[in-house]
Amino acid sequence: MRQIIAMGGGGFSMEKENPLLDLYILAQSQKEKPRVCFVPTASGDAEGYIQKFYRCFEKFECETAHLSVFKAPIDLEGFIAEQDIFYVGGGNTRNLLLLWKDWKIDELLRRAYQKGAILTGLSAGSICWFEQGVTDSFPGKLSSLECLGLLKGSNCPHYDGEKERRPSYHKLIENGEMTDGYAADDGVALHYINESLHRVVSSRENAKAYSVKKEEGSVVESEVRPIYLKESALI
Repeated sequence: MRQIIAMGGGGFSMEKENPLLDLYILAQSQKEKPRVCFVPTASGDAEGYIQKFYRCFEKFECETAHLSVFKAPIDLEGFIAEQDIFYVGGGNTRNLLLLWKDWKIDELLRRAYQKGAILTGLSAGSICWFEQGVTDSFPGKLSSLECLGLLKGSNCPHYDGEKERRPSYHKLIENGEMTDGYAADDGVALHYINESLHRVVSSRENAKAYSVKKEEGSVVESEVRPIYLKESALI
């Protein structure tokens, strides 16, 4: 079973007192104590971000590690093959993709995914799995970015958290610069199984996801109401 959990925003770095999304991710593993690897490439391997991950996840039933491209393991392939969950942090998606390609991390993650490792993350760690994503990687504007293509279509995170996200996503699709896709508010996760959207969950009661597509020259947005994890039995 291949799983990707793409978060619009949320998790330990945005919701310190609300671990619902992180607990949901852990619950999807078939392991009693899964190995969770934080991948902070998009932040430039920011030390504070890495330590925040450890402080949060050491409270859960899991084993923790992180993957730094600036201090890479000697046996990078072996290290990646040992992990059960890859949790990719936010930051500059363009830089992330360039570094991953240079180190062949994209190929190793694709291989791990095919063997059952869960891929997850927020913001940059969400859009990177799709064919395209709305990114602020380029100064002064939101634009389309070609990504890894493990999932079909496009993705836009922070849909309610940053006011320019919605109009920019609509414009990019309307102009033909992006394919149809899904947008997610902060606190919302799109859970894919075998490249098909399985369910949408949320750590926030009123947060939503949206299907955004072009029909007869106009952009149509359809609300997808998530399962509110606080009121569910999923974790």
